[in-house]
Amino acid sequence: MTKEAATATDAATAQAPGRINIIGEHTDYNDGFVLPAAIGHKMTVQARRNGTPSTVHLTARATQQSFSFDLRDFSPVEKGWPNYVMGVVSELQKLGGVISGFDAEFESDVPIGSGMSSSAALECSFALALNELFGLGFDQWQLIKASQRAEHNFVGNKCGIMDQFAGVMGKKDHVMLLDCRSLDFQYFPLELGAYQLLLLNTNVSHSLASSEYNTRRAECEQGVHILQQEYPGIANLRDVNLKQIAAMEEQLPEHVFRRCRHVVSENQRVLDATKALLAGDFNAVGELMYQSHFSLQNDYEVSCPELDFLVQQTLDKDYVLGSRMMGGGFGGCTISIVEKERVAELVEEVSSVYSRHFGIDLTPVEVVIGDGAKVIRQ
Repeated sequence: MTKEAATATDAATAQAPGRINIIGEHTDYNDGFVLPAAIGHKMTVQARRNGTPSTVHLTARATQQSFSFDLRDFSPVEKGWPNYVMGVVSELQKLGGVISGFDAEFESDVPIGSGMSSSAALECSFALALNELFGLGFDQWQLIKASQRAEHNFVGNKCGIMDQFAGVMGKKDHVMLLDCRSLDFQYFPLELGAYQLLLLNTNVSHSLASSEYNTRRAECEQGVHILQQEYPGIANLRDVNLKQIAAMEEQLPEHVFRRCRHVVSENQRVLDATKALLAGDFNAVGELMYQSHFSLQNDYEVSCPELDFLVQQTLDKDYVLGSRMMGGGFGGCTISIVEKERVAELVEEVSSVYSRHFGIDLTPVEVVIGDGAKVIRQ
């Protein structure tokens, strides 16, 4: 890709939203389908040149944590938010971007560890801010991919492209069907009528999340390698159907079989959900969400007791059309389709039983579907 014509500036402000995902979990890094949307919760970065050739000062406003590094020599730290920012800087430099010393502050109302992808919001907001500040001229897809690679190379999380895509390409009141192989995407209006989306944040984030994510990816790759012995034409699980998976059950290790079955069935659920949305059949969308959760719980094994408990609490409520865990797993939020007039009732009832059962307070989050990342021009 060629750079767009761009002009550098002395200061730049950029915002990038968190995201939700209606359905399509752990399919993106298998070249599958996802159905995300950007939300009103966002990350805001204010960056300015500091007159030095290579010194960077970063500040997280919420915690007043600061971090500094030298653009000529930097590498990942043990863990924490600086890796996401340094990763973006590194990837923009690899693309040929010329970056000099700058100071930046950021703040966010995207809940951390919620499954709303605060990490991608951080990456994408910095990518846009630096693109503007230094007149780098990269287009949206270059910034999306640079943000994804930042997470791969500096954080060590081999994530798919969904979170960064949703953060940049989001459109108000629309969900997006993304083909993670071709990167073709289509907007679908999200008009739920008497219903609305509700997130329930478990307020837990189990330590398995980061390590098990990469393990699941490796298990899928192992499954593809075995499947290719029988079906040499396949490149990844995107190319496999459920009949082929079932035929290979004896050849696949039991846990790998279940991982593959989840991905293949989840891809079909995403496509079925888009058809149901277009038909206004929200009951069908809700049923697919439940199916997705139980597949993530039992086949992919990335749920946790808190998430399973919240989904279970909705099963006997006819004013809840569907519910499932959202995000990488092992904590974070459930996403549900709930009758608007009964939201307060659901939150009150479920919060009470959740608190008694786990000794943890539940946080409800009513989301608004918003636009993607943007530069704030003064």
